[in-house]
Amino acid sequence: MKILVTGAAGFIGFHLVKYLLARGDEVVGLDNLNDYYDVNLKHARLEQLEGQDNFRFIKLDLVDRQGIEDLFKQEKFDKVVNLAAQAGVRYSLTNPYAYIDSNIHGFINILECCRHNDIKHLVYASSSSVYGANTSMPFSVHDNVDHPLSLYAASKKSNELMAHTYSHLYRLPTTGLRFFTVYGPWGRPDMAMFLFARAILAGEPIDVFNYGKMQRDFTYIDDIVEGVVRTLDHTATANTEWSGVEPDPGTSGAPYRLYNIGNNNPVELMHLIEVMETALGKTAAKNMLPLQPGDVPATYANVEALVADVGFKPETSIEVGVERFVKWYRDFYPT
Repeated sequence: MKILVTGAAGFIGFHLVKYLLARGDEVVGLDNLNDYYDVNLKHARLEQLEGQDNFRFIKLDLVDRQGIEDLFKQEKFDKVVNLAAQAGVRYSLTNPYAYIDSNIHGFINILECCRHNDIKHLVYASSSSVYGANTSMPFSVHDNVDHPLSLYAASKKSNELMAHTYSHLYRLPTTGLRFFTVYGPWGRPDMAMFLFARAILAGEPIDVFNYGKMQRDFTYIDDIVEGVVRTLDHTATANTEWSGVEPDPGTSGAPYRLYNIGNNNPVELMHLIEVMETALGKTAAKNMLPLQPGDVPATYANVEALVADVGFKPETSIEVGVERFVKWYRDFYPT
């Protein structure tokens, strides 16, 4: 297949492209290489991909409507994985327009191009953040998610609504993936795992929000990628039993699906820190802080729909995943 992966220089995009290339797909990777975090890390990821016969990288922003339209017309993709987005919950409190530009304007450009270029399946990144004020655990794709707690979460919920509209109107198969706290080698520097490793090794205190009582369904990058590929290969179909009388938010009478990809095993922040201390061989100084605006105290993924439809459940333990991350971190940032 010929597949477009947007956000190809990003954390998940980079690992996904590696997987697709290894199995023989032709991949065009797109990224705008913005400076939300260290651009050198993005270039280092791309260096791992460049030079392969079945991969080409294109620097382009999703908001460049004409550029995106030209790309689709020229390349004639079979499927699209849209991972490009402005990420980060706390950043959305101070830079809201970045989320409207990338996550809303950019996504409508992708939808329109998929509609007009016979794309067989669009898979796109949503987020566990859409669960917002929900407290019923574990979070299920069959729950309503109408109370986001950050603009980032609202933009991801908007993506799901926009995708459904295109699935309904134009029969475009779309699958939205709600990722739960992704971590691993080549990760994002703004994420807790990265911040903790840097600070602990430097002998600096780490910020521990909600006084360490945060719980996150930490999901290792290899499990995330496996979930993306399996859902990409399993083209979204209509739920023939869907009813508007009791509408199921996770499916539709249109070719539209939503899946959680999470480890199904939430870990308390203090336990994560203990595992990191063991892997690094150093004790962390801790700066205990309250819950931050826009954050939720816990995430916990119900993955029954993922298991039922594609036969996959993430299972990498936090101990195994952190050890692999720390090994990569020490190699990439030698001290």
